[in-house]
Amino acid sequence: MEDKGLTDVDLSTAVWRKSARSGANGGNCVEVASNLPGIIAVRDSKDPDGPKLLFSPAEWRAFIGGVKDGDFDA
Repeated sequence: MEDKGLTDVDLSTAVWRKSARSGANGGNCVEVASNLPGIIAVRDSKDPDGPKLLFSPAEWRAFIGGVKDGDFDA
């Protein structure tokens, strides 16, 4: 992904969502915004104003594929 730096990316229009499996009482969840052109943004649901991770769509697909394939199971 082109290195834009976090300060150069406008996340003000990000639509954040978390898994339906996360439950209503919060917990250890991440939220994902995939409505931004060319960027998938990820943040900690407990710290919405904290740091965000940015991925290209290809990087995000590779990550999700790895999760589904069990590549990160401990």
